[in-house]
Amino acid sequence: MTEQYVTLAEVRDLLTEEAEKRELLTSQKAAMEHARTVSTLSTEKTKELMAEVATVEGVTDYTAAKIADMLPQYPEDIRAIFSKERLAIEPATIDQIIEIVSKYL
Repeated sequence: MTEQYVTLAEVRDLLTEEAEKRELLTSQKAAMEHARTVSTLSTEKTKELMAEVATVEGVTDYTAAKIADMLPQYPEDIRAIFSKERLAIEPATIDQIIEIVSKYL
């Protein structure tokens, strides 16, 4: 089994679809509400953003998913996303990510 990161937009869609089939658990309802509140992009736009940002050097699947979820607009937000990664992110890379994200806002 391979590991795959799921964005909040995908969680929102998956849980909404599942809610149509059956009664969700309380924790699942809470997760769905959180995803609905926080996620502003469609799943398709989220996937497009992830694919585009994944072309930036140093961006992993994990960080691409976090960028798609958070839609960072400031360098500090991007540094926070990369804080667990073991690489120093360059200012030019930060600017490139901000430019990509701004197209989806």
